[in-house]
Amino acid sequence: MTNMSWWQALILGVVEGLTEYLPISSTGHLILVAQLLGFGDTADRWRAVFTFNIVIQAGAIAAVLGLYWRRCRQMVLGVMGQDPAGLKLLFRLALAFLPAAIIGPFLRNDIKDYLNGPWPVVAALFVGAWLMIAVGMNRKLLGERAQRDLEDITIPMALLIGFGQCIAMWPGTSRSMMTIVAALLLGLRAKPAAEFSFLLGLITLGAATAYEAHQDGQVMFEEFGLLPILVGFAASTISAAVAIYWFVGFLNKYGLAPFGWYRLVVAMLFSILLLAGLVCLPG
Repeated sequence: MTNMSWWQALILGVVEGLTEYLPISSTGHLILVAQLLGFGDTADRWRAVFTFNIVIQAGAIAAVLGLYWRRCRQMVLGVMGQDPAGLKLLFRLALAFLPAAIIGPFLRNDIKDYLNGPWPVVAALFVGAWLMIAVGMNRKLLGERAQRDLEDITIPMALLIGFGQCIAMWPGTSRSMMTIVAALLLGLRAKPAAEFSFLLGLITLGAATAYEAHQDGQVMFEEFGLLPILVGFAASTISAAVAIYWFVGFLNKYGLAPFGWYRLVVAMLFSILLLAGLVCLPG
């Protein structure tokens, strides 16, 4: 018998999809929602749901592949020697992924042991909120500097965005937030900054999904079974596609500040729930 119902998997899948590419932290939201759903009662269930939350990122990956298939096709043609611009973009994405690929495996266990809980997530939500509000308040200055497109990303810029992504290994920080903020500070316009973040997510999330499934996939299957994973994947795919389509237009019009204020509200709400004992800590 599965220890996760279809509706719990549906909730986690929708939360994953809606938050993965928004700068509000998918991992942070999933950890906090999983707490509310009662998955923090034992260490094995918490370990299994942590893996589940990462594996259903495959749905968010599928959404990007569908929405940005022309860019993906361009990179495939670049590898085949038919599109130099596509090959250049792929090389920049690979460089941006490199820091996480080197640092991530060494920090994996420490992140699980020390940062994979409600209070560290709340702290990251708070800090990230103020960063985004500060960037949002300087939107006019950034707008004057932001003249670069994807084709203008240099090797140092790609590496700097990649190091920004490494900071997001702290659950609650948000990979999208760090990569988009880094790209904006480096002079990219809002739309290409978001697009580079989404495309970088294909590599980063794909690697994380495969790695986590290999490490703890058996524990996840033993705890939850196949059906919740399929439901979570489908829900993540659909909701991620909706979120991406909406986000790019919203970012261009309003900037990052609204997401910062949202993060503050979420952090305060869950702080209250934790202090009131309405959310249990992982076993």
